[in-house]
Amino acid sequence: MQEPNYLKVMTMNLDAILEFVRRKADRPMKMKELADALSISPEDYTKFRRKIKQLLDSGDLVKLKKNRIGLASELNIVTGRIVITRGGLGFIEQGEGKQDIMVTEGGLHTALDRDRVMVRLGSVRAGRQTATVIKVVERSGRNIVGVFFRGRSFSFVRPDNPRFHRDLFIPSEATLKARNGEKVVARFVAWDDPHLNPEGKVVERLGVPGKPGVDMLTVIRSHNLADKFEPNIIEEAEEAAARSYGSEKARRHDFTADCIYTIDPADAKDHDDAISVERTDEGYRLGVHIADVSHFVRPGTDLDREAFTRGNSTYLPGMVIPMLPEILSNDVCSLKVNRTRLTNSALIDFDNKGDMVKWRRFDGIIKSKAKLSYEQVEDYFNGNDAAVRSKKVRANLLVARELATLLAKRRFAQGSLDFDLPEASIILDESGEVLELGSKVRMESHRLVEEFMLVANRAMALEVFRAGQKMLYRVHDRPDDEKLHDFSSLVARFGHRFSVSKNVRPIDLAHFLEKVKDTPEADLINELMLRSMKKAVYQGENIGHFGLAFSHYTHFTSPIRRYPDLLVHRLLRHLKNGRYPVQFAKRAGSVISTVGNHCSETERASEVAEREAVKIKQVAYMARHVGDEFEGVISGMIGYGFFVRLDRLGVEGMVRVSTIDDDYYHFDEKRYQLVGRRKRHVFQLGDRIKVGVLKVDQELHEIDLFPVAQRAKTSGKTPKMSGGRKKKR
Repeated sequence: MQEPNYLKVMTMNLDAILEFVRRKADRPMKMKELADALSISPEDYTKFRRKIKQLLDSGDLVKLKKNRIGLASELNIVTGRIVITRGGLGFIEQGEGKQDIMVTEGGLHTALDRDRVMVRLGSVRAGRQTATVIKVVERSGRNIVGVFFRGRSFSFVRPDNPRFHRDLFIPSEATLKARNGEKVVARFVAWDDPHLNPEGKVVERLGVPGKPGVDMLTVIRSHNLADKFEPNIIEEAEEAAARSYGSEKARRHDFTADCIYTIDPADAKDHDDAISVERTDEGYRLGVHIADVSHFVRPGTDLDREAFTRGNSTYLPGMVIPMLPEILSNDVCSLKVNRTRLTNSALIDFDNKGDMVKWRRFDGIIKSKAKLSYEQVEDYFNGNDAAVRSKKVRANLLVARELATLLAKRRFAQGSLDFDLPEASIILDESGEVLELGSKVRMESHRLVEEFMLVANRAMALEVFRAGQKMLYRVHDRPDDEKLHDFSSLVARFGHRFSVSKNVRPIDLAHFLEKVKDTPEADLINELMLRSMKKAVYQGENIGHFGLAFSHYTHFTSPIRRYPDLLVHRLLRHLKNGRYPVQFAKRAGSVISTVGNHCSETERASEVAEREAVKIKQVAYMARHVGDEFEGVISGMIGYGFFVRLDRLGVEGMVRVSTIDDDYYHFDEKRYQLVGRRKRHVFQLGDRIKVGVLKVDQELHEIDLFPVAQRAKTSGKTPKMSGGRKKKR
């Protein structure tokens, strides 16, 4: 085989340089040696040096002693993103299916959480590869939110995030006149010596901790969420909103006479889906009408780039950080009642058994006949006709109820998993103070809308797949065997048997959940199974959706709040006679990959921020209840205590072994129990327990509990666990 002519093919291509180093360089070389070996001309040498610097910065190449350059992979050097735990350990992410590399606290050098770092591999300890950081390749660029302290000689910021394991030194000229004890946003400036603290500067003052609004602003800044739109984005949105769509009426399918309505939370302002259902001679016809955001948000505009950057809307207690400016999300795109609106509509036909037999997509135009809340629909289903004014809508809802029941029955029979877990409900006053905590009730009206959105997403995925064109899928991989074995071991402690096979199917898990649904520990088992699942992601390769037991699935129904849905609308619109136009098809794969990777990340970031915001509000509420007693269920076990989820509040706190004063307790890892040495009292997963609130730390977001009375249960043979909340169906 003839060797490639690197002089001709390279043209300063990074991949070609790396390929040469892999195949030709038998030792690390100096820059000039490498240039000579590649026949780089003198006039191209400066450009070549820049390319080598790019490869050094990325971590593919490394600079050794005497300025020699070598291939990182050949020198036991790995580059990756580092995650630092509260305890100061670092882990280099290695991707799906690979064990992360551990960096001990002494080997972190000047790395901060989420930095991209270069590490040198060391020994293997207890089966895990260890490493030492030798270079920070790229700083994460994250905001560092914390409390500002002004000292006599210097000032510093103590980060809220315990993963930032060093205080940030702030020079006197970089304090932004922050006051002692004030919450601030700081930016990293420099850190070269691990024996000194990193240097930063204050870029924003958030206010005094505890003041209204400061808590949510802290979450927003900590997670680099953009809570404001730049003037040019607002201007583009206003121009798009003012764009006349009178000419659209002629080319679109007219649904304005149909009985179409929205069902949303009572306080919703962005209505991006509407439905209609009717009986046919063969069975049912479902109409799912989705706001046509793609008409207003055009590719390549600043508005589109901003929506892509955000990836999705983020929902914090009492507020929404939208993907799109309000004039679009809450006005011209929102399917408001009695307003003419543009839609991307799917008509789906079913037989009398609920089998999907045919579907069609339309550029549509609708006029919603009713704005309904979940509570209104539920009241109507419970016999209150006055809850829904329109007789026509009432009749339509009854047909919709029939179809949704059929769809749910078929879906669950095919193995689709339904984790009906309590979701936190937080009621705030006007200042943001928590008035009440609870759990959201999942009603039949919720399930009805969910079934229709699921089937529309599935139909649109099949639409593109059957045309043989590229598509952005919403996929969910099967769980790892190791996690399933862990799950099997945990449920065995409740007296249940779950067999793990290499070819486990969704229906196997569904059957197990059905078997335990009426047991007191059902909620906890649902949660344990959910924890064993992988995360759903967006990607161009279709591997199906394990949790839903769907072979094809996408996200089509929420383009106001999710960018992937907006892209799917564009893909569907370009599908003409079963194919994409040639030029569009050429770039579709790259766009799908970019959007899939980015939006999977923004979704995860929003989920973390949302959980943190909920926790902050819960902790603030519980701070007013120190000394009060509550009942709950033991939801987690660790060596030095156990977690308790409090009934009706959705709050989780910890009982530390040090607060149990009737005996000395040790952790039985095999049985996942805390056992008293003398009296043999046992605490284990699923037990009901009465606890008091001992202490609340609002800075660390921790709630410490103490047992009011220990259960008089003795250890021995592993008992079947009792207690826990009864699962609501």
